[in-house]
Amino acid sequence: MLRVSVIATVKNEGDSIQELLDSLVLQSRSPDEVIIADGGSTDGTLERLRAERRLPLRIIEAPGTNIAQGRNRAIAAARGEIIAVTDAGVRLHPEWLEHLLRPFEERPGTMVAAGFFLPDPRTPFEVAMAATVLPERREIRPDRFWPSSRSVAFRKAAWEAVGGYPEWLDYCEDLVFDFALYERFGPFAFVPEAVVYFRPRRTMRAFFLQYYRYARGDGKADLWRLRHAIRYGTYLGLIPALAGLSLGVHPLFTLGYLLGGWLYLRLPYRRLFRLWQDYTWRDRIQMALWIPLIRVWGDVAKMCGYPVGVWWRWRHLRGFHRPRGFAGLQPRGTSWVSGQ
Repeated sequence: MLRVSVIATVKNEGDSIQELLDSLVLQSRSPDEVIIADGGSTDGTLERLRAERRLPLRIIEAPGTNIAQGRNRAIAAARGEIIAVTDAGVRLHPEWLEHLLRPFEERPGTMVAAGFFLPDPRTPFEVAMAATVLPERREIRPDRFWPSSRSVAFRKAAWEAVGGYPEWLDYCEDLVFDFALYERFGPFAFVPEAVVYFRPRRTMRAFFLQYYRYARGDGKADLWRLRHAIRYGTYLGLIPALAGLSLGVHPLFTLGYLLGGWLYLRLPYRRLFRLWQDYTWRDRIQMALWIPLIRVWGDVAKMCGYPVGVWWRWRHLRGFHRPRGFAGLQPRGTSWVSGQ
């Protein structure tokens, strides 16, 4: 039987760490070991981890480390040939690990297995947030799916071959790691049954910070240039142009807003209609009103964060190279950072 190590990083996850530990205990396929790297918690997270007696748990105390550094330390210490990665703030399906290991058991040449995540909302606002930002299974193309490190497994040898998670990145590190694995080993085994349940951000402030950091990471890693350019062009060019045409040329140009709004919001509303079944009509109205606000707020956060990341890259990574032919979906070619 394959030996598997489950690893995660935490920092100040006192409110959520117990749910992760409980869901690890309930796994139909028990991990051979669990290694959690703590980045310097001060809220009781470490005390909860030290009190855990149901799991073969090892704790690595690494104050001041970022997520990539914490994951690399945990993986380096792992004894398993398969590394299953998850994260604080999630709840694992009881068969998560069993499903995630299946490709390695059935096809010995498998190097990476990509799991999936589903929303775990607990308030009407969180339902609206989930509908706005989290994809559904039916929207995923397996050959174009880059797994979050909330639910992914790979051989330790694969991690070693690509040099681990990129420690120069504080966010988007799992995406760049995915690209490196894909470059080296080709398409991943997609296992949508390997589900973790992820609770969306609970406030607009927390959501803004999350998306600001994601976009800052995009800027640092030189990711998704076209996506960000389209966003700036829409908000700073197209929307003001339509306003000017509506006022100065003909009111019918306001129809452009209606068409654009439909294109912009149709997918979140389609998800919402499948998520709101157990809620009252009052809650549903609130959710429907939240969606455009969340959508725009997320775009504002990205537009604030991306140039900060670009500026950081210009200052710190002058030898940075984008992979040849990278168009935002399939990375190919050279290494991500010269001299990394």
